[in-house]
Amino acid sequence: MKTLPRAKAVAAAMITAGLCLSAAACTNSGNDSSKSPSSSATDNSAAAQQVATPTDSSAGPGCTFDRYAGGVPKLDITDGKTVVGFSQSESTSNPFRATETKSIENEAKRLGVKLIERNANADVNAQNSQIQDMIAQGAKVLIVAPENSDGLGPALAQAKAKKIPVLTIDRTVTGTACTDFIAFIGSNFYGQAQIAADDLNTATGGNAHVAILTGTPGNNVTTDRTKGFQDQVKAKYPNIKIVASQTGNFAQTDGQKVMEQLLQAHSDINAVYAENDEMALGAIQAIKSAGKTPGKDVKIVTIDGIQQMVQNVADGLAVADIETNPRFGPLAFQSLQNFYGTAGVQDKVIIKDGHFTAANAKQALAQGLVY
Repeated sequence: MKTLPRAKAVAAAMITAGLCLSAAACTNSGNDSSKSPSSSATDNSAAAQQVATPTDSSAGPGCTFDRYAGGVPKLDITDGKTVVGFSQSESTSNPFRATETKSIENEAKRLGVKLIERNANADVNAQNSQIQDMIAQGAKVLIVAPENSDGLGPALAQAKAKKIPVLTIDRTVTGTACTDFIAFIGSNFYGQAQIAADDLNTATGGNAHVAILTGTPGNNVTTDRTKGFQDQVKAKYPNIKIVASQTGNFAQTDGQKVMEQLLQAHSDINAVYAENDEMALGAIQAIKSAGKTPGKDVKIVTIDGIQQMVQNVADGLAVADIETNPRFGPLAFQSLQNFYGTAGVQDKVIIKDGHFTAANAKQALAQGLVY
């Protein structure tokens, strides 16, 4: 995945809503009441919505139905008859996945879209089977949140053979845009990681022994969030030493277990970069169990923006949390409407994300900008 300029990749969370999906299309997203079941604050304000960044997104002619893989049938996804399939990769016990799923459901309901859904629960083989099952159930277009980038070949091949377009959100898949899939909508993961490195440098005064809790192997999110952090440290921070890097599989339990092991093996760890909030929550428990104080003895920077972790930032247990906005519903369905219209969809639609620090975490919580 081509990396994008860091400075433009992550913006303040308090932004005016708008969906800019191509050079020719920019519409207001309206309101979306989707939120994590665990969230006590609403996120239906305009500021919580995803906003695409045309300057960071791809340029050029957008993908349309008549260009996709040699041409596919034109559809009206809001006619109440056309079936749209949504494939979720992981359990909705994860606040990101819960919010993402609810956002897709809410927007489908608002538009009158006939939606069918499946959840693969972090099993790429199951996701292949479920996508194929949705095709058998009559899905004519698919929105897919991939479990990993390389493993959906069988399902994508069947969809392509049956002229069923696939829009990917939050992770990429292997293949060519407008041939194997319509486009990718998501964050600049490399840029997020660069900001995480900057935050840890500031918090530690430029002297740190860092443990990295990496995400699940085999997807672009993990690859970019690891490389972005490592590259930024190498380029700018000579006194920051990465002493350990190990996968926590984007899971709280795994993150805690791995962090416990790393603290035992490297007593000098004074900083943690967690590639998602679930692992960061596990790391906090491990640090406490080791008799250390998170936020004081060990500085933590993480990525996602779930309510519990942003509260930890507000409480001083973590330095910062770089948002990954999961509210894909309005942006995904507007993309499909542009795909079946004339505006088209760029092959990479990069969204703006917030940056929660001690300076703004309490305000973000109060305004419902987290999930």
